Amino acid sequence: MAKRLNNQSTVGDVLKQIIQVNKLQPGIDRIDVKDAWKNLMGNGVNHYTKNVVLKGSTLYVELSSAVLREELSHGKSKIVAMINEELQRDVVKDVVLR
Repeated sequence: MAKRLNNQSTVGDVLKQIIQVNKLQPGIDRIDVKDAWKNLMGNGVNHYTKNVVLKGSTLYVELSSAVLREELSHGKSKIVAMINEELQRDVVKDVVLR
């Protein structure tokens, strides 16, 4: 770390600075988005989910059911809003269902 912190910094502040200095936020976002998908979609959707990948601000979700893919495609904007609300910041801008 280039900047030395004073002794009164909180652990949270130190971690935020480490994440910022080492540019770790994109990797953390990928993990957080996968966890948010699992928590929000429930067992039914997770059973048919093969892969969840965040590239940039686009979430790519691979599903094994064409019916489920079609059903979820009608609520893409709601999925984006739910995931961003779960993460408490705007990470996902678009969802691509495959």
